[in-house]
Amino acid sequence: MIPDLTQLLQSLRVDADWIGLRAMREVSTRRSVRRQHPTHNGTRLDMGIMVEVVVDGQLGYGATNSFDRDDVQRAADQAQLQAIAARQWGLHACTTSTRPPVVGHYRSPCAKPLDALTAGDVNDILLQLCRHLTVSSQVVQAIATAVTREIDIWLVSSSGSDVHQTLSVVEGHLSATAEDGSIIQQRSDHGYLAHSFQGGWERFLTDDLWARSQKIGEQAVELLTAEECPTAKTTLVLAPDQMMLQLHESVGHPLELDRILGDERNYAGGSFVKPQDFGRLAYGSPLMNVVFDPTIDGELASYQFDDIGAPAQRQYLIRSGTLERGLGSLESQERLRVAGVACARATSWNRPPIDRMANLNLEPGSTPLPELIAQIDDGIYMETNRSWSIDDQRYKFQFGCEYAKRIEQGQITRTLRNPNYRATTPEFWHSLRLVGDRSTWQHYGTPLCGKGEPNQLIWVGHGSPVCAFEQVDVFGGGAA
Repeated sequence: MIPDLTQLLQSLRVDADWIGLRAMREVSTRRSVRRQHPTHNGTRLDMGIMVEVVVDGQLGYGATNSFDRDDVQRAADQAQLQAIAARQWGLHACTTSTRPPVVGHYRSPCAKPLDALTAGDVNDILLQLCRHLTVSSQVVQAIATAVTREIDIWLVSSSGSDVHQTLSVVEGHLSATAEDGSIIQQRSDHGYLAHSFQGGWERFLTDDLWARSQKIGEQAVELLTAEECPTAKTTLVLAPDQMMLQLHESVGHPLELDRILGDERNYAGGSFVKPQDFGRLAYGSPLMNVVFDPTIDGELASYQFDDIGAPAQRQYLIRSGTLERGLGSLESQERLRVAGVACARATSWNRPPIDRMANLNLEPGSTPLPELIAQIDDGIYMETNRSWSIDDQRYKFQFGCEYAKRIEQGQITRTLRNPNYRATTPEFWHSLRLVGDRSTWQHYGTPLCGKGEPNQLIWVGHGSPVCAFEQVDVFGGGAA
């Protein structure tokens, strides 16, 4: 039971310039079926409270999974001692302006509540999905998974903040693995847990669910006899489910201000972006428009306030190819003296908020898909990330996809397997030639983005249209 946090805050004895309480309660379920056999069926409850203080410009943290007043007081004492100890090594003096007083609430849109289906109902659906995935005897493994999360976040502070946000999340995964001798191919539902959205069971039980599952199985078998992706420098067309990974790795992570400051170099790496690049750097072609937008209904990382209380709003990060602002919290913005967004996020009650992506989207252009394909004489179309590799400055990368098609004389033709491509981040985004219109725009989620010490796995959303890039190095699975 979560107590009245305002009363709890008022009862604490802490000699600090500012104090905040952030309580989190998460109830999650995971159901999974593999080869017609249930492999996971569990429910998990996680709850606790973080005490954060500012003492003489330094932050301190203490956490406990108990809401007993004495236990919270001990966490507050720990936070105060930590902040005092940090004074002699302080890199930057935080002010109370980095913890603005806010009042408000947010709730995910939810048409079919998460408790509307029993565990038995979900398992029956997953079993049926596995049958749809197994389109032939060549499908040697079929997996169907459904994960739900109900997350409550409360934030109160000595400056008057009082925020409550409830996130309802449904994550789904479908995959089929087909085998023919030494050839093994896998097809998934736009990537591992890419069908992750805010909302209720309506996000999982969509009208196209059964047809989608059968198509996954059929394409896994189709890949067994497909041609190997050729090695060439050609026009590359990426579907929204692969653009999700492209945005995440080559735009989102390099724009995190704590990486640019050097805070993440020990674990997750830095960035090729420099502080002086904001407002000046031509990140990509004039067709590149990237927005931070935690206001979209249903996208995985939507919210009204971040985890320090900064109000969230839609803002351009890159406009007409030019870098405008980064992904950084209020304190990172102060330290670096550049514009950021409301993206201080914590994965749990026992982790402090750090600079994280939320919904990071590429804006649609004006080219319908048939017209986009018709303009390409020779190219390759790719869907669904299978592998990724990028250096610790987010500069050089190599990505592999599950499924590809040849584009010849303005037509999509033969299926290709084991497609890969590589480039550097600036080179790649400057090669952006065509951007699909709104009808091609789709958003997906990635609920397992890791960062921070100790590690935090956060949920992120990405939306994009279909995009075409000129003169990209592509290669097959047998190429060096």
